[in-house]
Amino acid sequence: MNHLAHLYLSRYSERMMVGNFIADAVKGKKYSVFDSEIARGILMHREIDTFTDSHFIVKHSKRLLYKRYGLYSSVIVDIFYDHFLAKNFSYYSPVSLANFSSQCYELLYSYFDQLPSRYQRMLPHMKQENWLIDYGNIEGTQRSLTGMSHRIKYNPGIQHATTELRMYYKIFNEDFHLYFPLLEEHISGWYKKTKKTKDI
Repeated sequence: MNHLAHLYLSRYSERMMVGNFIADAVKGKKYSVFDSEIARGILMHREIDTFTDSHFIVKHSKRLLYKRYGLYSSVIVDIFYDHFLAKNFSYYSPVSLANFSSQCYELLYSYFDQLPSRYQRMLPHMKQENWLIDYGNIEGTQRSLTGMSHRIKYNPGIQHATTELRMYYKIFNEDFHLYFPLLEEHISGWYKKTKKTKDI
């Protein structure tokens, strides 16, 4: 899952959305320096990643990419699944993608001083280029993959992965729609369970 899915799945509270957004920059137990709701958002992000990486439907998607992209197949599938969420957002949410995106940018800017520096640098580009909406078309997915390709050390050519997206579009689409409701259900259960504990 990429930015759109993580923000959507953590919509239980604004601070959880912030935590989920910044989670990749917070290692180990460093989440404990944040307030409890931001910390829960960070831990929710990790739960989403763990559940996603191990799920057989997601593994099916990754197998279509593995021969060419190896371990980076996971990153590519994350971006592909955000494409399908953006494209079908009205199926999953009563709020339009345009409104949800605007609300997310406004929220993240309201916490700008608390964002790790890499996200402070990224957020203006994210808003200006409207990444959350841009994921919904193949050209936007291409731009996301190209941006990612500049940030990884050993790039197997992930900027070209929209070739496989077009080639196996129906299969990736079916995998996403089978998987995403299961992820929503899992995270809803995780949210209710952690709400009752004081471990965070």
